[in-house]
Amino acid sequence: MTLARLAALHGVATSYAPSPDRTVQTPEAAVVAALAALDVDASTPEAVRDAVAAREQELRERLLPPTVVLWTDERPPAEDAPPGREGDDAHLTPREPPQTAQAPQPLQPRQAPQRQQPPPSPHLPEALSSLPPGTRLTVETEQDGRLIELAGAPTAPATPHLPLGVHRLTATTPDGRTAQAHLIVAPRRAPAPPPRAYGFLVQLYSLLSRHSWGMGDLGDLAELAAWAGRVLGAGFVQVNPLHAAVPRAQGGAGDPSPYRPSSRRFPDPVHLRIENVPEFARLRGEARERAGVFGEQGEALRRAVVSEGGLIDRDAVWELKCAALELIRGVPLGPGRCAAYSDFLAEHGEDLEDHATWCALAERHGPNWRTWPKPLRDPASPETARARTELMDRVDFHERLAWLTDEQLAAAQRSARDAGMAVGLIHDLAVGVHPDGADAWARQRYFAAGMSVGAPPDAFNARGQDWGLPPWRPDRLAESGYAPFRALLRATLRHAGAVRVDHVMGLFRLWWVPDGRTPAEGTYVGYDAEAMLAVLVLEAHRAGAIVIGEDLGTVAPGVRETLRAHGVLGTSVLWFERDWEGTGQPLPPADWRADCLATATTHDLPSTAARVTGAHVRLRHDLGLLTRPLAAERAEATADVRDWLGLLSRLGLLPGGAGNEEDEVRAVHRFLLATPARLVGVWLPDTVGDRRPQNLPGTWDQYPNWRLPIADAAGRPVTLEDLAATPRLHALMEVFRVFRTP
Repeated sequence: MTLARLAALHGVATSYAPSPDRTVQTPEAAVVAALAALDVDASTPEAVRDAVAAREQELRERLLPPTVVLWTDERPPAEDAPPGREGDDAHLTPREPPQTAQAPQPLQPRQAPQRQQPPPSPHLPEALSSLPPGTRLTVETEQDGRLIELAGAPTAPATPHLPLGVHRLTATTPDGRTAQAHLIVAPRRAPAPPPRAYGFLVQLYSLLSRHSWGMGDLGDLAELAAWAGRVLGAGFVQVNPLHAAVPRAQGGAGDPSPYRPSSRRFPDPVHLRIENVPEFARLRGEARERAGVFGEQGEALRRAVVSEGGLIDRDAVWELKCAALELIRGVPLGPGRCAAYSDFLAEHGEDLEDHATWCALAERHGPNWRTWPKPLRDPASPETARARTELMDRVDFHERLAWLTDEQLAAAQRSARDAGMAVGLIHDLAVGVHPDGADAWARQRYFAAGMSVGAPPDAFNARGQDWGLPPWRPDRLAESGYAPFRALLRATLRHAGAVRVDHVMGLFRLWWVPDGRTPAEGTYVGYDAEAMLAVLVLEAHRAGAIVIGEDLGTVAPGVRETLRAHGVLGTSVLWFERDWEGTGQPLPPADWRADCLATATTHDLPSTAARVTGAHVRLRHDLGLLTRPLAAERAEATADVRDWLGLLSRLGLLPGGAGNEEDEVRAVHRFLLATPARLVGVWLPDTVGDRRPQNLPGTWDQYPNWRLPIADAAGRPVTLEDLAATPRLHALMEVFRVFRTP
């Protein structure tokens, strides 16, 4: 009874392969810790033996796994072909425990286009085929609770026209034993993107207008979408995660990263445009005067960033907006508004109440729930229930903020679609949540205690990475029918034309790092990718939304093929697209994959202007981040750019030749349009020559991550109004003239 056997039974890897010719054994301590986080004792040889025996017996005696997937060939509404019937050509697939993660392919920013065929539909696994003859299978539907009996043998039951959704599957054997499982009925593919569209990528906080209170807001987003759609023919605007952030502790500073949120289920009210809240116009008397003062202070915050070259101060913006929202809350809701608020509360129920309760308790006890009085650390405790009642006024305040933010998100998406955008807003789903935040408190049983998500050492980060995000427990997700994941996706897709799933490989496996250990001392833990993909595709189908996976970095074999088979687009960044399996040269446009969002950069990478000028190398040198001499780093970066500009010249995309930065930036985007990529993204700071990345990985206080406004080549902040009138932007947009309506 070996530790490796026990680990495999629970989807914990004991080794991984950073390249085909190299296998790395994960530390035994990491494997033991990961198993402990799954409530499996592997601390001694005797404990391992007992745990293996218990798990094997459990699997032998189990009639059904916790979750079963039923793929249908019904096409989502966005597909070109007419929809089929629910249940046609379906495959009933029980979900087994995840196996040890496959070895990854060689680390590359992105591999050459995959030319293999998508994997076939999975065979009926042993768990279903082992059901005794005569077993009765029934389905209780999610929508109306009606019972549907599946006729035929358990190993290959006939599938009637089951509705899409997550239902209850029951198996009853001839000897009277019963078992139940969650049945996910999902279309095989997510909605398809438009034949071709381009759009802008922007970190919303960085886009200030003359109406912003110190950082970009949802009013700015709506205006950007309206202008980009109507004037420039853009089909989408992709924004950073707008999830609720962890508030700052008293005397401290909040975490500005949008990728370490307090909650992924609810948006952050810091993005509200205060003047657009309907009740703001009804302020009277002293309250109106105070609101005017707040507006002046908001203008001062904006001026400090735009005119005085300061950094975005999210904490100061929130403090000011929160005070204004306290005033607005004193305005009674009219009958219609009251009804709309009541509907919102009913729709979001316990999830919203838990989130607002955490916010209220954080105001009293600080934003780290692990330091609260012990009874309040349990969201279901009697003491928490009493505190919720005592703080009902504050709970209601935070519930109302969620509602107001939801309304402005809806307005921004309407603005995008009214402007003719084929997609509209693309929301970003962060890979995890802050360990001290609302989701980690309210959903504790679904998170692995004592673990953090990260990445193993690789060619780009020899020490590995620890992102400080607690991972979900795959076992409890399966037991719940993936209820937390379903709720999260439904919230994210609520006002979206598409969703970008950060680190989409996390649907398959995640690198778990035990607390107190370095990232190199972690291990991979597998997830039921088919079930998670089924939930993702189902919720995207319900929302009529496209799905984009951020699949940069180390990707295990078959992952991209599986994602593509289910209609999930990938992400391709120009500088990483080389013939890694052959010449190593830049990949010609015809060899790019079509099912992707193609871009020149991302928020974590140098801007295009920085790349072609080499400014990114100088920045890293000045911050002491280079691991080699400056001359060597600069020579390598210059050679990389020279390779690409040479290809652009040979293709006739750089008619004036290299040497002019703006011509080179335009040529890069001509190249992106020459690929078959269905979506082409333009990093909004690239339109004005911004040199600075919004986030510089590997830095903490050395660089102002997540606090920079969009700026021009000289570092001068550019407002939305100025950006819309910038000649450099309009010259670049000539590349995309084909998308404009005559």
